[in-house]
Amino acid sequence: MASKATQSTAAEFPFYQYLRLFYDANEAAIRRHYSRLSLKFLDHNDPDDARTFLRRPQYEALEIYIFLKEFGNNRHLWELFDDWYHEKNGFEGRGRTSIGTKGQMGLFEELTADSYKDAFKTLRSFGQLYPNYIYALTMGLGKTVLMATSIFYEFLLANKYPQDPRFCHNALVFAPDKTVLQSLKEIQTFDKSKVVPPEYVNWLNTHLQFHFLDDTGLSLNVIDRSKYNIIISNTQKVILKKQHKDKTAGEQLFAAEGEAYKAKSTTDGYGDLYNFGAEVEDEADLLQNQRFAKLTRLEQLGIYVDEAHHAFGTKLAADMGLNVTKTSLRLTINELAARLKEAGTRVVACFNYTGTPYIGNRLLPEVVYTYGLKDAIDNRYLKKVTIDAYENIKEKEFIRTVVKDFWKKHKGKKYEGMRPKIAFFASTIEELTQKVRPALEEVLSDLNIPTSKILVNVGDEKITTNDDLREFIYLDTADSKKQFILLVGKGKEGWNCRSLFGVALHRKPDSRIFVLQATMRCLRSITGEQQTGSVYLSKDNLDILNDELEKNFRLSVQAIQDSGEKGKPVEVRVVPPPVKITLKRISKLQKLEEKPIRNGIDLELEKVDTDRYRIIHQAYSGLDLTKTPYKEDVSYIREQREFSEITVVAEIARYLNKPPLFIRDVLQSTVDGVETILKAVNKFNELLYDHIIPRLFSEFYSLKEYKSEEDYTVELVKAPDAEDGCYRVTAKEDLIADVKAADYREFKAKSFHLDHYCFDSTPEKDFFWKCLHDGSVDKVWFTGMLTHGQSEFSIAYIDPISNTLRHYYPDFLVRKKDGTHLIVEIKGDNKVDDAVVKAKQDFATQLATGSGFTYRMIKGSEAKQGLAAA
Repeated sequence: MASKATQSTAAEFPFYQYLRLFYDANEAAIRRHYSRLSLKFLDHNDPDDARTFLRRPQYEALEIYIFLKEFGNNRHLWELFDDWYHEKNGFEGRGRTSIGTKGQMGLFEELTADSYKDAFKTLRSFGQLYPNYIYALTMGLGKTVLMATSIFYEFLLANKYPQDPRFCHNALVFAPDKTVLQSLKEIQTFDKSKVVPPEYVNWLNTHLQFHFLDDTGLSLNVIDRSKYNIIISNTQKVILKKQHKDKTAGEQLFAAEGEAYKAKSTTDGYGDLYNFGAEVEDEADLLQNQRFAKLTRLEQLGIYVDEAHHAFGTKLAADMGLNVTKTSLRLTINELAARLKEAGTRVVACFNYTGTPYIGNRLLPEVVYTYGLKDAIDNRYLKKVTIDAYENIKEKEFIRTVVKDFWKKHKGKKYEGMRPKIAFFASTIEELTQKVRPALEEVLSDLNIPTSKILVNVGDEKITTNDDLREFIYLDTADSKKQFILLVGKGKEGWNCRSLFGVALHRKPDSRIFVLQATMRCLRSITGEQQTGSVYLSKDNLDILNDELEKNFRLSVQAIQDSGEKGKPVEVRVVPPPVKITLKRISKLQKLEEKPIRNGIDLELEKVDTDRYRIIHQAYSGLDLTKTPYKEDVSYIREQREFSEITVVAEIARYLNKPPLFIRDVLQSTVDGVETILKAVNKFNELLYDHIIPRLFSEFYSLKEYKSEEDYTVELVKAPDAEDGCYRVTAKEDLIADVKAADYREFKAKSFHLDHYCFDSTPEKDFFWKCLHDGSVDKVWFTGMLTHGQSEFSIAYIDPISNTLRHYYPDFLVRKKDGTHLIVEIKGDNKVDDAVVKAKQDFATQLATGSGFTYRMIKGSEAKQGLAAA
């Protein structure tokens, strides 16, 4: 019998990491399985292009989403795991790599048969009628936008391939409670052009139908069997619940909702993230409401669950290996899948979006992508955080200390035009009104801060007016003057306020997870520079936070505080006058012109080298491979399509976009004749595509090129839009060149179109320093610093992997005293032969040559030589 440790390891087998490794190692081959529309959708959102909208974690999750859809054919995760382990159905030659508990990789270590069986059994036990995938992205990374992007992708593919069962024709979005429900409105208001290729935006705007089931919605009004509906609802609006008592005839007669039932929220009973709803005792007694009935009449339904911890029951937290109990939401989804199957359609898949892949310190089943809290802070997707804890401190003393520290940090400041805010969380309304608010008002008065900056939102209309609610909704705007927010229970998922810079929690709340949720509220990123959120806790709450971080993220408070960018924040200002350069734009037009068709076209089939199509069998006798082998042409074993005159005409017409009757006449008039063509094509199918169709194309069309040139002017840097007139970046202190510093002051006239240059690497700084002291150099500008649209000096190139147009910003522009210009790129020695780097070099050389410039790429190891290395 396997030990408990072995079983635990198997149950937590991180298959999602192996999937990612497989994807990264085989991306080019995997993409060949994708439709053109999928490729276009991915390339449109690739964050390697600085102008795209999605953050890298969102894009990586989208990559896995499309990978599971197109390469995995929307199968259950346990099926993919089985194929991966046995190296079949696309996973052939996947490689031998192991991943340790902390993510480290090891080569040539393989999953044992026993571990495979345990992991497979765990995955299989969670299998449903439908594929179930979990995407775990920490708070603030944009799960709602990712969800919307995925739905838009589904509908575009469903329209393109209406008979394909892999794609969703309708989407049901579940929110666990009203708080998240409000945040999901972003799906409806989101600007689709940010993530959807422009040629498809109008189609989506025309065909999408949104149904938002909020508190006032009494019914779901969708047309049966209709398509492209997005239904956004909190779970209690369609949830299945057991009715414990049959209604009398009178009750049924006068019931306002007919067969509908009153449904409790899955959030009742627990005020935390997991919120395991009331367990349904018996499926036999389930009654359906109108919304549920309507959903069963929609075809190919995709279900999206936000904050999906709510979809898992309490037993799951205790034992990940069992699938005995079900929460109401999971039961509703299962019942919906069963009803749709009876109706001849299906739930395509259930996509769960949550903030952590763990529950009770155990890995959730069916996780396919995760991006953790520490990674999000380290990569500047969230604010950094400082945590201050106080022991044996009274509430009033706590509030005074917190306000003083917060005001010291943020007094008079604005971020993206918005005032910084801090939230004080109380355990109860009574505590807030009788203790917290009076204490806060007294402290603000002592510090000469207007008490009008206080806003209270407790969910009680006697205390929180409609005006207060309106103020709360518009907190994250430049017009909001509120800065001290008093809340009860608003630390839960879904409250988005980027201008929240502080959180204070003194009293120990009833829910332990609430401490973690409230803490994370102030971490959403704001401005281009990584800001810092401040968390103020009592010692008891600090201990709870540490425990919950370990359970949900396998992190500690210390690890979180140590996360984030370690560089120095720098305010970068434009040095007048703005630097402008003149470049030459070369436009080329390739025009396809039809040629007059002549009779008697000679396809020259006899001149085609067909040896490359032949299968040659070589046989050796013994192990001596230096001897001449026996060779035999066995091309007859190849499976070939048998063409007739009709089918070969149709195939050629399909490629050349010409009428079939016209193609037939052309083939009949060729020197070779139809019979010879058919004989050659049926012997080697490749001949049709490699020779005949291209040859006919050249007979039908000629390609003429037209070229024009014009001069245009670009600014090396645009004026910043920020109120304080500067850009903000973070850089290592030893890689900053300040025009006012003693070492650089004398070179102001020779460089510095910005008052600070923040280099990415030491070789860049070394090259710059060498150019400053080079007597042949008139001007040297560092142009590789602002790369997100702040500069017009960029080079367009075609990415060789995705074949899409991208832009990149070269590192330096040098003007020599003889009037010549050089565009210089510094690259690590290991990068100079990279395919993408080569593509950038080719296109930069074309632009430079056309404009009378010279382009040079210099290895990092040679950068100290300056222009001598060029």
